[in-house]
Amino acid sequence: MTGGLSAYSYAPVLVQLLFHALLLLDLLVAALIISARPCGPLLAAGVMLSDMLGNWSVAWSAVMAHPITFLRPVGLLPITLFGIFVLLTALPLRRALAKR
Repeated sequence: MTGGLSAYSYAPVLVQLLFHALLLLDLLVAALIISARPCGPLLAAGVMLSDMLGNWSVAWSAVMAHPITFLRPVGLLPITLFGIFVLLTALPLRRALAKR
């Protein structure tokens, strides 16, 4: 919040826009899933995939230079693990919500 529009100045402009848009997209996804809308899990998968791609594109050269430093419980590793979880559960959750 304190960084304003330049909070993600380390990233390319499109990734910066994505990261700012995530503030609203994440809230929308949460509201859709809480209200049990079948479109929620699919939107969550799309948002999470774009978030992972944005983070990996920014960190790729650093990961290639020092891969061990990214095996910590903050940053890229939890984003990736959570993203995989969201992607693997999106369709089953959508099917379960559609049956309601």
